[in-house]
Amino acid sequence: MSDEQQPSGAPRPTGKRQLTGATTTSSAAYEDKRVVRVEAGEEPAGSQDGPGGGVAAFPGEVASEMKKVVWPTGKEMVQYTIVTFMFLLILTALVWSVDTLTGLGIEAILVP
Repeated sequence: MSDEQQPSGAPRPTGKRQLTGATTTSSAAYEDKRVVRVEAGEEPAGSQDGPGGGVAAFPGEVASEMKKVVWPTGKEMVQYTIVTFMFLLILTALVWSVDTLTGLGIEAILVP
């Protein structure tokens, strides 16, 4: 549809606005995101003595989180290391060249 074919002569919508009048948010999605307030004196389900469950629960939580970590293989580690060193070499060359050119330029200006 071109701008001339728009009803009521309004410009054509751009971006992510909806072109139709239908909403994409359902009431179920809204209810899922709703914050539940806890009244004073009540504790939410599954809560413990303090934030984070206390000092005694920390080692167990760390162990369970470490089991979820996806560790890179030896081949991936070598690739990551090579990419990192190549990036460092390129960045070093860039900084060296800018420094050298700037020094030569300043020297050309200051030295008659």
